[in-house]
Amino acid sequence: MVRGPRPEAVPALIARACILVGLLDIAAGVFPRFRHSRMHTLAEVLPGTLGPFAAALALSSGVLLLLLAHGLRRRKRRAWRAAVVLLPFGACAQFAYRHSFAGVVIPLLLLWLLTRHRDQFAALPDPRSRWRALANFVLMGAGSILLGLAVVSAHPRRLVGDPSLADRLEHVLYGLFGIDGPLDYAGRTSHTVAVSLGALGMVTALTTMYLAFRPEHPAARLTEDDETKLRALLDKHGARDSLGHFALRRDKGVVFSPSGKAAVCYRVVSGVMLASGDPVGDVEAWPGAIERFMDEARAHSWTPAVMGCSETGGEVWTRETGLDALELGDEAVVDVADFSLTGRAMRNVRQMVKRIERNGYETRVRRIRDLAPAELDRVRRAAEDWRGTDTERGFSMALGRIGDETDGSCLIATAHKSDAHGSGPYGDLKAVLHFVPWGTDGVSLDLMRRDRTADPGMNELLIVAALQAAPKLGITHVSLNFAMFRSALARGEKIGAGPVLRAWRGLLVFLSRWFQIESLYKFNAKFRPRWDPRFVVYRSPKDLPRIGWAAMQAEGFVHLRLPRPLRRRTPEPRPCAHDHQEREVRAA
Repeated sequence: MVRGPRPEAVPALIARACILVGLLDIAAGVFPRFRHSRMHTLAEVLPGTLGPFAAALALSSGVLLLLLAHGLRRRKRRAWRAAVVLLPFGACAQFAYRHSFAGVVIPLLLLWLLTRHRDQFAALPDPRSRWRALANFVLMGAGSILLGLAVVSAHPRRLVGDPSLADRLEHVLYGLFGIDGPLDYAGRTSHTVAVSLGALGMVTALTTMYLAFRPEHPAARLTEDDETKLRALLDKHGARDSLGHFALRRDKGVVFSPSGKAAVCYRVVSGVMLASGDPVGDVEAWPGAIERFMDEARAHSWTPAVMGCSETGGEVWTRETGLDALELGDEAVVDVADFSLTGRAMRNVRQMVKRIERNGYETRVRRIRDLAPAELDRVRRAAEDWRGTDTERGFSMALGRIGDETDGSCLIATAHKSDAHGSGPYGDLKAVLHFVPWGTDGVSLDLMRRDRTADPGMNELLIVAALQAAPKLGITHVSLNFAMFRSALARGEKIGAGPVLRAWRGLLVFLSRWFQIESLYKFNAKFRPRWDPRFVVYRSPKDLPRIGWAAMQAEGFVHLRLPRPLRRRTPEPRPCAHDHQEREVRAA
């Protein structure tokens, strides 16, 4: 028995059909000789191929179908509605201008497929804001100019004279606004080119206006009520995962299990629904929170993925969802009771710390709640100034803030040195390490910042200081950085490693020129930690490149942003009790 395509494959098939029709329409409208090629038989039955307004109809319908294809592939309801409106319009245009029976049947056949499988296109809109209208105007405008140059250059035998590239570009720019340019053609070609350019300009204008005036669907944010519930879960179960406290980032959304005893925090980036770490809360309630997460992903047609979950978390995710897991790297965890600077293995760290201390540096390790408002404000401003990038990096292992009143249990280690030439803009402060709670007896490293003029080794100095002060603060284990592909780097440098493993390590070392892969592993290894594996959970191997790209955006390694004057302002953080005092300090 011959079986038809799976129901979930129908949107992909329809999207491919839209892409094919769109590309052929554009080719038929731009290149006149295309109509007399071997593809003439196929192109003749497509919308907008011949007639007085052939190029205009072909280009406009082709561009719109290409724009809709991605939404149809992701089963977006609004893309389905737009296609249902566009296809009958194209069919009517075919009948009015060409009287082509086949040209009417083709779009109506695709329309029939869309209406028959309308239940497959139920995905809700993605988070969005109106700045996308400006991005659409820039991208569509650039595409229209390129297509316009192809249109004006596709009729060399009918072109009067030998205009330069600047003349052709001027003609395109005028034509997009419906104004005659400096070029002239023989016969009715001038009219055809003018209508084609006008159609491109209209498509750009209409799509930009739609994006500008459609209602906003802002990205999910952690509300005060959500944060209160998450903190209650962390108080009971926070010791289970070292990344648990990072769920309190306020640029994440959250879904709770039906019982409210577990939650999954996430962020949507480029159509990927990224969770980080293990679910928060009772392990027995994890399946309910994971099911809600997957329901949300299906409702919006997002690609589900989990970054940096533990082995236990990976087992639960794969068992409950049928997803796959891949080892991503290892987390460095130092047990305080086993840490010591003595021994040959710690010689380099010991010598570096002693040298820095001889240069006059001193360290202080305290809870955030123990800092005076003036000092906390100075630390905050220094960390912001020393960041070195426009945006805060980190997603799975970064809190994104310092000194909030709700984070009083966070640990901060600072290095100080009085300069002979006077204090700097932040007094004697030279370096900052910030740790978040990991249950009641552990902490996880959040950020490391230092003054660029300070001596090298500030991070090593402060990590050692935090580990030595940990027993007095009731801390028994400290989580340091996450080292991606740590096992591959470690095994690849050993004697007897095979050629494949050596080649993989060589690639990682090469990529370390741009990303902290090898350097982060070697830095963590200095403190003789134990290595806890972390995993990425994904649906299909073909999703891995997309998940990797989304993770790089979320972690801050890739920035797709508008120029600073055009950026939309981010919401102000919720005020804390110290804000009034800090404003007085700044004024003083």
